[in-house]
Amino acid sequence: MSKTALNTDKAPAAIGPYSQAVKAGSTIYVSGQLPIDPATGAFAGEDVKAQTRQSLTNIRNILESAGAGMDSVVKTTVLLADIADFGAMNEVYAEFFSAPYPARAAFQVAALPKAARVEIEAVAVAE
Repeated sequence: MSKTALNTDKAPAAIGPYSQAVKAGSTIYVSGQLPIDPATGAFAGEDVKAQTRQSLTNIRNILESAGAGMDSVVKTTVLLADIADFGAMNEVYAEFFSAPYPARAAFQVAALPKAARVEIEAVAVAE
């Protein structure tokens, strides 16, 4: 099975020894995406809705660089700094996906890099 790193300048560069995503066979594993706007290097906003929108936009841009889209996503994991933000995150999340929705897990964590409010990773299947 071949394994290929995916990189695009339409998503923030990795801030450590990892890839934005890896394609292994027909599966694409997208690393956790912080809400960083790749054009500015800053968070897209302070509230969880703006941050969720940017994290999912980063995922979409990474997938598009591999010829896939959000409809290819089969599983996501959402990490929240505060589980009380779940409802607001979910409102924005619903803008990016349609039925059949990907499987998902969501957790509150003690802290996220750069004090982000949300980080999202995804697994997609390329056509």
